[in-house]
Amino acid sequence: MIKHIVMWKLKDVAEGKTKAENAETIKKLLEDLPSKITELRSVEVGINVLDGDDDAICDVVLTVICNNKEDLKSYAGHPDHQKVVSFIKKVVTERRVVDYFK
Repeated sequence: MIKHIVMWKLKDVAEGKTKAENAETIKKLLEDLPSKITELRSVEVGINVLDGDDDAICDVVLTVICNNKEDLKSYAGHPDHQKVVSFIKKVVTERRVVDYFK
């Protein structure tokens, strides 16, 4: 199995919505993907609950599990995933990714 973890920092306001509203939108969009993309074994999305000005704090985290690198690549290029990516790019300031075998 391969685990894919992504963390984002969100803009305070983007697309006419607050950071909190956009975080909820991201969560919903990502959590809807397993019903559309069969290569996803699991998807978990968390929204940061602690306030702070620490540069290390991210606002949203995604954890995806796929069977293998090929499935992860298929998920990454899937049209439904790309629609979500398009929205996320509009509302984030920073992104970090880690992929590893579990």
